Amino acid sequence: MTDLARFIRDVPDYPKQGIIFKDITPLLGDPAAFTAACERMAAPYTDSGVTHVVAIESRGFLFGAPIAMALGAGLVPMRKAGKLPHTTTGISYDLEYGTDRLEIHTDALTRGSRVVLVDDVLATGGTAAAACELIESLGATVVGCSFLMRLGFLNGIQRLANRNVTSVLVCE
Repeated sequence: MTDLARFIRDVPDYPKQGIIFKDITPLLGDPAAFTAACERMAAPYTDSGVTHVVAIESRGFLFGAPIAMALGAGLVPMRKAGKLPHTTTGISYDLEYGTDRLEIHTDALTRGSRVVLVDDVLATGGTAAAACELIESLGATVVGCSFLMRLGFLNGIQRLANRNVTSVLVCE
């Protein structure tokens, strides 16, 4: 079993002073590590009847496509406002320093869709919680949320308290 933690590089003071950024590019650059990460992110959902993987812009896209393929599911991109070309619906949510907005095509999911939400990192949980709410507003069911890593010290899992949340790595 590949130790994936060794492929995560800490970058101090990025994007601003006092933050230690978890850089996943070494993991993405190693075929065995990237494959193992995607397999581990998909594994909890192989028998869940998943019909769609919703991947959050932008690093979520990197994991979403191979996970969708592994699960035999469709891939749905969830993007920042104004980035999708067709009719969208969206949700605005609060950040520590303001607000942001996620959007999805209105015809991407329907009642009966069974979704795994995918992203690279679960930090404070605000983006993931808003994404789940947006998915459910289309009538779909969120089967679970799969992350490469969870930053345990930020307690983002509390924002997803009633959801099935899995992560390959936990950084404390």
